[in-house]
Amino acid sequence: MDTPDVLVVGGGIGGLSTAFALSRLGLRVRVLDQAKEFGEVGAGIQLAPNCTRILDAYGLLDSAKARGVVPDRMVMRDAVDGRDLTALDLRDLERRYGFPYLVIHRSDLHRLFLGACRDAGVELRTEQRIVSYTPDPATAVTDDGTVHTAPVVIAADGLHSVARKHFADDQPVSSAYVAYRGTVPIAEVGRPVDLSEVVVYVGPRCHFVHYGLRGGDLLNQVAVFESPKAVAGLDDWGTPDELDTAFAATCEEVQAGIPRMWRDKWWRMYDRDPISTWVDGRLALLGDAAHPPLQYLAQGAIMAIEDGWVLAEHRKRWGDWDRALAAYEAVRTEHCRRVVLTARSWGNLWHLGGVEREQRNTLLRARATEDYSFTDWLYGPTALFPEDEPAMFEPVPLSTADDLTATR
Repeated sequence: MDTPDVLVVGGGIGGLSTAFALSRLGLRVRVLDQAKEFGEVGAGIQLAPNCTRILDAYGLLDSAKARGVVPDRMVMRDAVDGRDLTALDLRDLERRYGFPYLVIHRSDLHRLFLGACRDAGVELRTEQRIVSYTPDPATAVTDDGTVHTAPVVIAADGLHSVARKHFADDQPVSSAYVAYRGTVPIAEVGRPVDLSEVVVYVGPRCHFVHYGLRGGDLLNQVAVFESPKAVAGLDDWGTPDELDTAFAATCEEVQAGIPRMWRDKWWRMYDRDPISTWVDGRLALLGDAAHPPLQYLAQGAIMAIEDGWVLAEHRKRWGDWDRALAAYEAVRTEHCRRVVLTARSWGNLWHLGGVEREQRNTLLRARATEDYSFTDWLYGPTALFPEDEPAMFEPVPLSTADDLTATR
């Protein structure tokens, strides 16, 4: 079996985008995925300017825009009374950061990277279930005993990563929240929906998101709530009866979307505690294997795409894997730690009830639309090479979310 220059384990968005980034350097890349065919499960995904600038550098942004929707506005509303709380002018956001905010179907983004990998000559193998790794020499071993060897192995093997066991004796952390998703043809929605907006309704222990996909032909909807069964420690949690109960007291606009959720599948929401070591010899973690976040900042897939970009840029900069991997780890771990922990706090902020909800609403309504202090650290270019921006290595500052959730 020929030895590639790079072995990537995991054929999701993170693995494929990384394979494409490294192939652009002239490296021979092999991707292993355990599924029978490459594909992506889910619905919509939001791509902020810190991701669309990478798509632009890859020459893929125009194709992504053609497959998605470039909205004008992001708005947060109260899920109980339906009133506006705060908003982002996404066209102004594009002027500030130089690249658009884009929403796209996950499968469309995945196919975009899959096609780019095929065009670049990346070797793509399916039905390859990896059960163990070694860091030096770098290998990945399948369940049938096949040993894949390469100068470097990138483990983009997801939340339940096998490779992560080399770095941390930990388990995914349950948030006790669960997500239901659903896409509906616009012609079948049955109510007026402004597809120029990305909307999130935040309520006590729940939230609801909707936005357009595929040029406005589809409406993507996501309903997320805290499961009482999960809080009680039961195994059978997140079931459809809990979905209906969780949103019973929300406004008319939210309740109109709940019957359109897919009810035969739901996603329990997990993250992991941050770790500072992602590299062992020539074995490196990437994407959710290294830093799975909760979804509140819409940065999970973006961080994986950033990882691949940064790794490739440092390989190009330094010319050897040892220094490239060291730089990759030094640059990415602190930024991703901040994203994971801020996402937790932001989720707490969204789901406040009682007096705390009223305090949150007052603070959010007082925010100026042109205030980008929430997003500069996340959407700006220093997220990719923060060694040029010392402030990126400072601890997460005490935020509004921390103030309001400190006693929860």
